[in-house]
Amino acid sequence: MKHIIKGQYIYEFSHQHKPIAVIQCGDTVEIEAIDCYSGTIQSEKDLVTDLPNRKPNPATGPIFVEGVNAGDLLEIHVQKIELNSFGVMPTRPNRGLLGEFITETQTRILPIQDNFITLQNITFPVNKMIGVIGVAPENEAVPNTTPGDHGGNMDTKDIKEGNILYLPVFHEGGLLALGDLHAAMGDGELDGSGVEVGGRVTLQVNKVEGVTLHMPLVKTADEVIIIASAIEFSDAVKKAMREAVRLIQKKTGLEFADAYRLVSAKGDLRISQLVNPEVTVRIALPKEWVEI
Repeated sequence: MKHIIKGQYIYEFSHQHKPIAVIQCGDTVEIEAIDCYSGTIQSEKDLVTDLPNRKPNPATGPIFVEGVNAGDLLEIHVQKIELNSFGVMPTRPNRGLLGEFITETQTRILPIQDNFITLQNITFPVNKMIGVIGVAPENEAVPNTTPGDHGGNMDTKDIKEGNILYLPVFHEGGLLALGDLHAAMGDGELDGSGVEVGGRVTLQVNKVEGVTLHMPLVKTADEVIIIASAIEFSDAVKKAMREAVRLIQKKTGLEFADAYRLVSAKGDLRISQLVNPEVTVRIALPKEWVEI
């Protein structure tokens, strides 16, 4: 297994970056990541507003995957996510959906022990996930704060241990990078923060040929989950729906209207996040309806 240490980061996804490592299709790789605040918050006295020059969401990478070319799919098995001993959750004015009710910047440190997180005297289970993961986009660079068809800051809690993430590849080698781990995050990331944490992620990376995806997709034990991002919520929903209909049509041969009916009958619309420069939604379908 190849080990890629933290310390070499990108702050935007771009095909212009030189890779920090090369792996082969089928390799397993362990990647170290720091939290979205670059590890600068170590106590509740540390405030995000005291760090005006901080670059958000550092992603370890990029990693060049040998044998992967534009038009392929990167198939990423998320095998393990190991977390550091505490997470952080800042709040500040005008951040998140109720930010107008926050009058001062504040930091909370949340200890993580035995797969539980503690906030004040409230304890709740860990739900480990990868917030930022993606490849080089087709055209111009995309900041790590922003999601897109390349992946990026999707903040989707299904990108977790045991699931498989598929990313369309736009450039040779893919140029994979990841960061922004969360010990837990609810759908929506409503105050603008999950339980932000550093740690290590173990991935097994393959490629798929002959299958076209226009945006990221996650496969679980029971579902395929299409992930779409856009500036407007309704546009993100329509984008995910169009991909869902297309994939059902490809598998079943149904006409558009019938595939559309199936999306309405069994497709579950879920919100990933509402606080990034583009919002992210997902549509979950029964796994047997999509061939991948």
